[in-house]
Amino acid sequence: MRFRYAFQKIVDLKENEKTQAEWVLSEAIGVMRREETTLTELQQSKFDMQEELHRVSGDRTTVSNLLMIQGYVDHIEGRIQSKHRDLQQAKTVVQLKQEDLNGKVLQEKVWNKAKEKAYQRFSADLLKKEQDQLDEMATNRYVRPL
Repeated sequence: MRFRYAFQKIVDLKENEKTQAEWVLSEAIGVMRREETTLTELQQSKFDMQEELHRVSGDRTTVSNLLMIQGYVDHIEGRIQSKHRDLQQAKTVVQLKQEDLNGKVLQEKVWNKAKEKAYQRFSADLLKKEQDQLDEMATNRYVRPL
């Protein structure tokens, strides 16, 4: 006799939902990493432009050139602030996706535990039937010689 779990499709569904939640979390982490990389690049660009501004200000240059470089530094600073907001939003999405995954993992564990208990009941019932058959055979052998 073979074990067949009546709710196997639900177990499979929960496993698939967990796998999809893992993929979504992985994608969200990738977005967050790209935002971090872009922020780092912007910060490096701002540092480079500030160094350029400092170097140029020590040389002979026009005020308009200094203002242009300072304007670009200010522009980069604005983009850095925007990127900080984007990064925070990406971190929030990652946290939400992690919580969703945790819920899916918990659901999968619940259904797998129910399946495991059903299998244990099945095995116990099967062993009981086998033992009953052996007892019946033993009783028949004992009764026969009389």
